[in-house]
Amino acid sequence: MTNLYTILEANFPADRAACAIEAHGQGAPLLYSWADLHHGSGRIANLLAALDLPAGSRLAAQVDKSVEALMLYLACLRAGLVYVPLNTAYRKAEIEYFIGDAKPAVVVCTPANFSWVGKAAFCGGAEVVYTLGDDRSGTLLDRAAHHADDFATLERADGDLAVLLYTSGTTGRSKGAMLTHGNMASNALALRKLWSWRLAPEGSPDDRDTLLHALPLFHIHGLFVAAHGALIAGARQIFLPKLDPAAMLQLLPRCTVMMGVPTYYVRLLAEPGLTRERCAGLRLFVSGSAPLLKETFELWRERTGHTIVERYGMSETVMNTSNPVGGDPALRRPGTVGPAIPGIGVRVVDGSDAPVAADTIGDIQIKGPNVFAGYWQMPDKTAESFTADGWFRTGDVGRLDADGYLSIVGRSKDLIITGGYNVYPKEVESFIDEMPGIAESAVIGLPHADFGEAVVAVVVARPGATVDEAVLIAALKAGIANYKVPKRVFAVEELPRNTMGKVQKNLLRERFAGAV
Repeated sequence: MTNLYTILEANFPADRAACAIEAHGQGAPLLYSWADLHHGSGRIANLLAALDLPAGSRLAAQVDKSVEALMLYLACLRAGLVYVPLNTAYRKAEIEYFIGDAKPAVVVCTPANFSWVGKAAFCGGAEVVYTLGDDRSGTLLDRAAHHADDFATLERADGDLAVLLYTSGTTGRSKGAMLTHGNMASNALALRKLWSWRLAPEGSPDDRDTLLHALPLFHIHGLFVAAHGALIAGARQIFLPKLDPAAMLQLLPRCTVMMGVPTYYVRLLAEPGLTRERCAGLRLFVSGSAPLLKETFELWRERTGHTIVERYGMSETVMNTSNPVGGDPALRRPGTVGPAIPGIGVRVVDGSDAPVAADTIGDIQIKGPNVFAGYWQMPDKTAESFTADGWFRTGDVGRLDADGYLSIVGRSKDLIITGGYNVYPKEVESFIDEMPGIAESAVIGLPHADFGEAVVAVVVARPGATVDEAVLIAALKAGIANYKVPKRVFAVEELPRNTMGKVQKNLLRERFAGAV
């Protein structure tokens, strides 16, 4: 019985006064020691414990990236609460859904959003609403300041729920993936070894890795891969609040590891200052959350002398596969996401769940200690997502070669991944279809050099109505997260359908290929 936080803390450096995180974005950089992380999360944990909430209570957080936001997550682990991270781009209707579904006892939001998030939280049954700003403002820290910084982390079993992470589907609303302490601990430990994180719990701080962290903290990549990886290795992190290519170029010489979505690498390649000399001290570049174009892979190797490591993960499983890190960089094959991570099973099957031959396209399934406990309050959906012999049906389609390298060739559904974020067409279509003058719509993803995929809407107007692309996009921006908003809207007389009446989105992708 071990709390995930206990496993992370056991790998903090012996010198707790050493710098753990250097935070940029609010004037001069702020330096946080390992002791700061421990004591800061301890104060918040004491505040949460004082609420005397039932076991398994949820805390939903829609807050901007900050070290204090990371402390809040760690405090939830320590206090035995279930953390529910929410994308900062979510708007009113989306937040109301997540609060209504997760029913958190505590909600934490930015001070600027308190008026509408707080209303949604209290209407949804939350007992307490705190605020937390990226400038260390807000009621959460004000209240926590009155509590002791010494907190005895609660014991938890591997199967105890730690995080409720909402993941996109292709129909209906988002599903809450239940991740346990054991799920995330097993994955963090496996990646620490696989990616050769330089450990220094007893050594000099100069021997540690330094991670350039520009990813968001509400996403699996930024929180459960990047931050967990650094914490469980006792590695230093340099926080940037968001993607900033110029700032990243300035900081790269001080780092040894960088993680990002393909968009990060595309934007950095557009910077004249990206050179081999500037990247000379780095040992590892990781890309994930969206497909990396072979062109980007090759250009990065040519410009920097480094070969990007592509990997494959998802909200329900954290990380599943990874290209090799040690040895010959040529073993990192472009267009593949590498072999299975040790201890995790990956197979490609046909429609009857029987494994197919090497290089045969089929459905990807995963099995291992990283696989989630199921979907929140969706027992039927959980049951249908697993095979009779316990393999998780990912919904992705791919092929394994003779060497065990996995290539993702598509998705069995129409999920769109844009800039590392998941967008499911049905939700966007539901908003469009309710707009005046719109008869129906189809939302598709088209290849995009910067975002991996771009969201595009194809709409049919009602008789006598016309479609104004700019007006439609502006209306969507007021209602849903910006990354879900179509970059282009095309009007057609009718949507192509098969004999069963299903919209043939493959024909739309062919028709509008190259339009964004």
